[in-house]
Amino acid sequence: MFNRRAFLTWLSLGSIASIAPAIVNAIVAHAKRNSESEDPSSHAAKSTSFQAIKFYVAVNGNDEWSGRLADPNDAKTDGPFATIARSLDAIRQLKRQQNGSLKQSIEVLVRDGTHFLTKTLVFTPEDSGTKNFPITYTAYEDEKPVISGGRRITDWTSTTVNGTKLWVAEIPEVREGKWFFHQLWVNGERRFRARYPNEGYLSVAEVPDITPQTTWRTGQRRFQFRDDDFNDLRSLGNIADAQAVVMSRWLTSHLRIGRVDEREGIFSFNQPSITRIEPGDLYYLENSLEFLDAPGEWYLERQTGRLYYQPMSDEDMNEVEVIAPVLAPLVRLSGRPGEKKFVEYLNFRKLSFAHTQRAPISNGYRVAGIGAPAENPILGDIIGRGVRFCNWQECSISHIGNYAIELANGCHNNRIDRCEIFDLGTGGIKIGSVDPSDSTTYGNEIVDCHIYDGGRIVHVGVGIWIGQSYNNNITRNHIHDFYYTGISVGWTFGYKQSQAKGNIVAFNNVHHIGQLSNGDGPILNELAGIYTLGPQPGTVIRSNTVRQIAARPSEALKGAGSGMGIFLDEGTSNIVVENNLVYQADISFHLHFGRQNIVRNNIFAFGKEYQFSRIREEPHLSAILTRNIIYWSDAQLLIGKWGTPGVKFEQNLYWQVDDGEILFGDLSWDEWKAKGMDNNSLVADPLFVDAEEGNFRLESDSPAFQLEFQPLATDQALKSSAKD
Repeated sequence: MFNRRAFLTWLSLGSIASIAPAIVNAIVAHAKRNSESEDPSSHAAKSTSFQAIKFYVAVNGNDEWSGRLADPNDAKTDGPFATIARSLDAIRQLKRQQNGSLKQSIEVLVRDGTHFLTKTLVFTPEDSGTKNFPITYTAYEDEKPVISGGRRITDWTSTTVNGTKLWVAEIPEVREGKWFFHQLWVNGERRFRARYPNEGYLSVAEVPDITPQTTWRTGQRRFQFRDDDFNDLRSLGNIADAQAVVMSRWLTSHLRIGRVDEREGIFSFNQPSITRIEPGDLYYLENSLEFLDAPGEWYLERQTGRLYYQPMSDEDMNEVEVIAPVLAPLVRLSGRPGEKKFVEYLNFRKLSFAHTQRAPISNGYRVAGIGAPAENPILGDIIGRGVRFCNWQECSISHIGNYAIELANGCHNNRIDRCEIFDLGTGGIKIGSVDPSDSTTYGNEIVDCHIYDGGRIVHVGVGIWIGQSYNNNITRNHIHDFYYTGISVGWTFGYKQSQAKGNIVAFNNVHHIGQLSNGDGPILNELAGIYTLGPQPGTVIRSNTVRQIAARPSEALKGAGSGMGIFLDEGTSNIVVENNLVYQADISFHLHFGRQNIVRNNIFAFGKEYQFSRIREEPHLSAILTRNIIYWSDAQLLIGKWGTPGVKFEQNLYWQVDDGEILFGDLSWDEWKAKGMDNNSLVADPLFVDAEEGNFRLESDSPAFQLEFQPLATDQALKSSAKD
């Protein structure tokens, strides 16, 4: 017999007036059903905990209901909650009735549809689960709910501007200065602000204000455009919201146009660029009604609040769904690590997160790799501080303005698993901070995720960025189509203090970095498939496939393209780079300077300009390169400073496909060996099965085996195809 009074006494409800009666009754009924169906012999074992409690959230729900039903009842008096925030309140109420603790696991099942948030969803330590009783937020059955930070734009009317048929929507909040956005999605696809040119880029002609004394860190407020670029746009009309997006080195400046000098052909800006603009730097213009001349483009007029859009040929504006972003971030997990109060034991499964506002941009981004302006860093749209033992599994994060997920200070032992992360205004995932004294972020995992189509607005976004953080595991991820870098580890320049150590980067597939798979780019320089910075004892880069990496030319490399397969930048030390396949990069492997790095048992193939590059000579041992296969055709082997004892080559296999003379810089093979380089190395065809098609398996009689080369351990690496 089920005893309701005993149940309420055990639950420690006390005065049930503090909790909604409908919720109590639903929990009681649920427990009663379980008690009636369970084996009496097992009752004693279950008396200390109850089976998982389930709450439901649906777009047709009501926050006044119990949340204990998956659908509204026939009388429409009970059913699911309307918002996820209400489920947090219900869980807090339940905890209070249980003396502040959980005695059962909890599932919040989110039903199908788009759940538009009106404010950031915030989790605090009080919203945590426990090791034995975690809290899980998950999609209901096979449904695909979307948690959105956007808002639908409706009530479109047709209009004609400069002879072009457009559609326009009036947005009073924009006109009143309460809202402005830089992104738009139509039927689930990103649409771009009106720009000139529609495809490709313009090139800076001259920069009047730079001198030989102007440092590269000094920005400018104007530059001269080329006559043949702007014969038809010298008298640019509405420039109130127009801007130039200028790519200089590895940085991007977003510059509001203040004036156009028709006679001199000069753009003047309201603020300086973030770094020195050079003649030849690429740029484009955007956000003027006069640029709106192609299907899929749009323009938001701040003064009138009008949103103009030119639809695609198959779009009916009476039927399309148009969403503009409102919120950033979308979700905040706010622990207090200084007080040892964490957000913990939360699981997020099979949920989609979308539609976030882009971070404000003043004039550019000071920090390469994470794209953070000094006064307003770009954060994650799901951002955590003081978060531990939390999981994101099979989630989708897309159509966002910033980074998808950020695990900042005080985050450890979290896992991001099998998530799809794409259409990113900036980048994918950030772990750690730029503060070298921060040792509180560690032990996180990013596994089996697909991260792609990044840098759509802020072009310096990275697929996965690890800053001052250690013992993280980045494994089996597929990362592609970023303008800047695929994976970046470490954030200490030179040999100063670093918390980046013991990080594992393994079995990842990184491709189309710098130049996208659709042919766009490259627009930046000094980028990489995998990039490191600073001392990193215990960090290993192992069994990754890195391919199709391209960048703009670099002065430091005498005008060569600077898209590196693997790039050990300033001060990189004590890293092991092993068993990787790198091919079709501008330069397969680049060493700026560092200490005691080991580069072994890798295949470096088809470097488009050089196979290896090195910038700085140092008296200590910078790197040992051993048991590698270096294979190339119409390119050179080395560029830079390889003539000191600071680098050691041994047991490597070299082969130039076209049978040309192999030169180590200006040195012949014999002259190179006479300097003590490449003892026990060979010049011979490694006998790949089909390198031209991306199959780098070795035939059984390959001479590489004479050098103790170990076959690469990943089918992904061995069977990679340049056509993928």
